[in-house]
Amino acid sequence: MPNGSLDSLLFDVKAGILSWEQRFNILKGIASSLLYLHEEWEQVVVHRDVKASHVLLDGDLNGRLSDFGLAILYEHGTNPKTTHIIGSFGYMALELSHIYKSKSSDVYSYGALLLKVACGRRPFEPRKPSEEIILVELVDYLWQGGQTLDAMDKKLENCYVVEEGELVLKLGVLCSQTAPEYLMAMPRCKNI
Repeated sequence: MPNGSLDSLLFDVKAGILSWEQRFNILKGIASSLLYLHEEWEQVVVHRDVKASHVLLDGDLNGRLSDFGLAILYEHGTNPKTTHIIGSFGYMALELSHIYKSKSSDVYSYGALLLKVACGRRPFEPRKPSEEIILVELVDYLWQGGQTLDAMDKKLENCYVVEEGELVLKLGVLCSQTAPEYLMAMPRCKNI
């Protein structure tokens, strides 16, 4: 993969800035990969460590999910046989340790990835002011205040499709919730 990892391209100033079109394409590619792994392959594959450093980019900047060292496989319609909590801090909800053997764990991690790519920030930054430490909480707060797009990566200099930016940010928040069905019942989630 000649372009390395998504993580390195997002944060290496020497590498240049990924455009919104490139970022959006990468996110769609990873979503497609997860759909295939969860629903379309002969077995269910749960990656359990979806994050930007595990997204490798080919010559055309297409994202490819890599590092399946923590993945588990099981038959469709059955429950996986594992009890271990696996994953990377910031990309998993510790209070949902019971799901880290299911597709929900990849959905949660993908939500963190969506936010990281759109915001140009890591999911957890302890050196930020207290209200900005946890990225999903910051974006959720901005969404509640009607300022969702304030979370977009400033390096993009407002060069993005507004509807796509809002969609990615809102999906990132929804995927990264411990009870997404509760959020979908909220009035602000009706028109996503």
